[in-house]
Amino acid sequence: MKHYSATQTCEALPFPDLVEALAQTVQAYADGAVICPERSITPAPHSSTLLLNMPSVSQDLLVTKLLTLCPDNTGTSRPTIQGQVTCANTRTGELLFSLDGPTVTMRRTSAVSLLGIRLLARDPVRRVLMIGTGTQARAHCEAFAALHPHITLVVRARSPEGAAAFCQQQADLPLTIRPEQPDEQPFDVVLTVTSSREILYDGPPDPECLVVAVGAFQPDMIEVGPTIVRNSVVYVDDPIGAPGEAGDLIQAGIDWKTVLPLAAALHTPPPAGRPVFFKSVGCAAWDLAACRVLAPRPAP
Repeated sequence: MKHYSATQTCEALPFPDLVEALAQTVQAYADGAVICPERSITPAPHSSTLLLNMPSVSQDLLVTKLLTLCPDNTGTSRPTIQGQVTCANTRTGELLFSLDGPTVTMRRTSAVSLLGIRLLARDPVRRVLMIGTGTQARAHCEAFAALHPHITLVVRARSPEGAAAFCQQQADLPLTIRPEQPDEQPFDVVLTVTSSREILYDGPPDPECLVVAVGAFQPDMIEVGPTIVRNSVVYVDDPIGAPGEAGDLIQAGIDWKTVLPLAAALHTPPPAGRPVFFKSVGCAAWDLAACRVLAPRPAP
């Protein structure tokens, strides 16, 4: 079985291929051809460390992501999150390869955002506001550089200095990226990629601006305010996991019967003249999509 390092995993998952694999897997998941049980989280006794297990299976692949979350590593030379994604052949059970878990998470999460933009944003996309400067922000910069190098990516951080420093750190990418200026608008897409528990973006919903919320993956987390959520056509990447994880929607008191799966947009575009909000929470099925880039679906 081949083991891919973090660098090798990144190189093995080019964004164009990853987005296409995600589009196919989003449909397969909606059709029931991909099974994705709820992830299990097991706390270690007398420790803050957590063990996360996220399986996903299809007719051709068996995939499991195993992560350790060690908050006590913060500020040390050890990563807070470590782990692997292991892929096996469904028919034979043969272990095929393993990928670096955190790298898979970063790349497939940003690729889901780009798939959402492809399906839900009004064309053409020229200006994007990104709120956040963490590891997911970097992953999204790489995704935009690969798929939308013509856009202008504007960055909002906790401070103008933080935004400027982050933009400088992305100077190696073939992408126009700069800090947000005062009262700057309009944008074609607003993207939030933080772990905030306070509203970062709110205001009148705009039919010409797609809002994509990525960071809030727990009920007490929130990035986008209820004014936007309640007055938009709402899509989620994982309609099974979102009711328990999508803090932006939970705190807005959304009627889940009105929420659409991203798979619906694969065949039917969002209604014209309505604001659109896309919430991404992630699931193990998207890890399976990443594995499918390396192990394509066999021909029927």
